[in-house]
Amino acid sequence: MRRRNPAHTKRLLARNLRRLRAERSWSQHDLANEAKVRQALVSALELAQANPTLESLDKIAAALRVDVADLVAG
Repeated sequence: MRRRNPAHTKRLLARNLRRLRAERSWSQHDLANEAKVRQALVSALELAQANPTLESLDKIAAALRVDVADLVAG
């Protein structure tokens, strides 16, 4: 398996998170409420400015009804 640059992984997460949220017509606030995380985290993730914990990724994936892997898929 090829190693990814962490910045590239952040950009993939940002893109996928934004797309999945938009597909549901959710605001960042809506997603944060569903996932039980702060809206500021959702914003920072979508701007590729945060390193989420596995717990946060799991909560977000569950709220979006996807696998965690789907959040960072290329």
